[in-house]
Amino acid sequence: MADYIYLLESRLSKDQQHALNVLREIARERSLTIFLVGGAVRDLTSGSPVRDLDVVVQGNALKLRKDIEKAGGVISGESDAGQALFVRFPGSVRVELGSTLTISYPKPGKPVVKPAGILDDLRRRDFTANAMALSLNAGSFGLLMDPLNGVADIENRELRLVSNYGFIEDPIRMVRATRLMARLGWGMDEKTQSRYETGKQEGYISVASAFSRGYEAEEVVHEEDPIRVLKRLESEGWLKEIAPAWTAAKANEPELERLRESQTQLQMQGIHPSPAAANFPLLTAKMSAAEIADLKASFPRVGFVREIEALDAEAKDLSAQLTAKTAALPSQAWKLLYSAKPEAVLQVAFSSKSAAIQAKFKSFFTEWPQARQKVPYALMQEMRIVPELPGYDAFVESLVFELMDGKLTDPEDLKAFLEPFSPPAPPPPVHLRRPRAPKKDAKSPKGRAKKQAVEGNEDANDEAASNSEEAVTEVVSPVSATPEVSATPAAPTPKKNAPAKVAPSKAAVVPPAPAKAVPAKAVKAIAASAAAAPAAKKIAPVKAAPAKKTVPAKTVARAAKKTVAKAPVAKKAAPAKTPVKASKPSAKKQAAKPAPKPVGKAAVNKAAAKAPVKASAKPSAKAIPKPAAKSPVKGAKTTAKPVAKKTVVPAKKSAAAKKRR
Repeated sequence: MADYIYLLESRLSKDQQHALNVLREIARERSLTIFLVGGAVRDLTSGSPVRDLDVVVQGNALKLRKDIEKAGGVISGESDAGQALFVRFPGSVRVELGSTLTISYPKPGKPVVKPAGILDDLRRRDFTANAMALSLNAGSFGLLMDPLNGVADIENRELRLVSNYGFIEDPIRMVRATRLMARLGWGMDEKTQSRYETGKQEGYISVASAFSRGYEAEEVVHEEDPIRVLKRLESEGWLKEIAPAWTAAKANEPELERLRESQTQLQMQGIHPSPAAANFPLLTAKMSAAEIADLKASFPRVGFVREIEALDAEAKDLSAQLTAKTAALPSQAWKLLYSAKPEAVLQVAFSSKSAAIQAKFKSFFTEWPQARQKVPYALMQEMRIVPELPGYDAFVESLVFELMDGKLTDPEDLKAFLEPFSPPAPPPPVHLRRPRAPKKDAKSPKGRAKKQAVEGNEDANDEAASNSEEAVTEVVSPVSATPEVSATPAAPTPKKNAPAKVAPSKAAVVPPAPAKAVPAKAVKAIAASAAAAPAAKKIAPVKAAPAKKTVPAKTVARAAKKTVAKAPVAKKAAPAKTPVKASKPSAKKQAAKPAPKPVGKAAVNKAAAKAPVKASAKPSAKAIPKPAAKSPVKGAKTTAKPVAKKTVVPAKKSAAAKKRR
């Protein structure tokens, strides 16, 4: 289904759209519904040019005469029987404004008219292709009404009667069918063709009214190709019924063809005249004055007759203006032709014998339009003269007129003409850059270096604590190494950023050995260094002594057995307080640092001989060491290194040993 809103906006000319808008506004003020009907809807659907507009209102259209005249329309005639007005709007727009009616025929050719709705009005029409309507009302604009399926007949390019008795009731429909077939190139469906032949043989046309005869004769003059329609009507025998003195031989056919060429050239330049008034003298060129007068008198549109009679005077007046000094320049003649009445322009272009006028029309058709192609759009773009500027179209029009008159041939003159219309350059755009929010983890180079230094010191502290712990362990282990060894429970994980106090662990109390005891000063020095290492903030990494050979485990065990056997039984051994290793250095750091020196056998024996180990007041069978203290290293996970429990030989075992000795 076609989009009729689009067709109304694209297929109709601006003048036709203006005429429809005027009638819509009048109907709205009078509270009347209005529809576009008849040939206009048929031509919109079929794609043919829309020549005239047929409009109906649900009410008496004759009462809208004054409103139409106030709106700029000219009433050229009316029909009391059909309650219709023939209106002429600016731009050569012909409109037939009627009322929605239902018509009955008690006798052939004698209609009885009654007001009705739009659907009844469509069912009383001649052919189904003409029995369609488009709503022009606000709530249903563009709505198609086709109760008789006229769209299908348009697709088949056929004329089909609405009523089987259509030719009998109104015989002038046979003349209309012939005229439409000559214009559109259509045919009639089988039944309609049969009824047409019957009506033609029976002479139905004899009862046609004078009004309908004159109406069809006038429509021939309004045809785009009137000579073809005239010949077709004459061949069917209808021309003698509507205008007995009129024949195709009495028309000036060559001049009609030349008139059509002039009309086509004007249409290409945007001037759309109605050729009907200019056609009439050529169609009746060989008829007598009396016959021409009788033919004019039969036309129902009196206004059209006045147009025919006034055409020569209008053409003469326009010719005088074209030859005056006020139209000497091409731009002045151009403006005059566009402001004059289109029908008068056509008549002058076709019939003037003046060489100067014909030269101007030749330039108007060929030379002057080329000035628009010389408009320097690229230069205008550089000078910021763009379509968005107010008054752009008027400026371009003035520039075209300057080029049309042969001015602005020099580029400098052209630029000087454009300069006043060039707007100032816009200011450079301001780029407001928002400062980027610093990343949460991002730190300044100084802060990063400081952090690395702190981490290095902490690693050094960890290493120092580890070395001291290993040293104490190795010193104590030869004394306490026994088969009964149990692991110390792991220390709890310290909280983040919570400093921990590391106290030196108390060694298990064992009987002093007669020789090779650990000196007290060495033990105190090792404990003091372990306690002081975590407290320092910035300590250089401690370099461990080169590694030496470790004491074999068997040798240490034998020495321990001998020492324990000689020593008295201790009541209770206090666990040694050993510094806990704060965190294990990474694999890379361990690889980079040299391994600490293991304590040799000689060093252990020498230390044991110098400093005897203090024994606790209350010895016990098993001495349970205290859990390791929290590491002061920030953010490091600490684990307590298991320390071997210091065991004391029971009393019985000691007595047995004495007996053996």
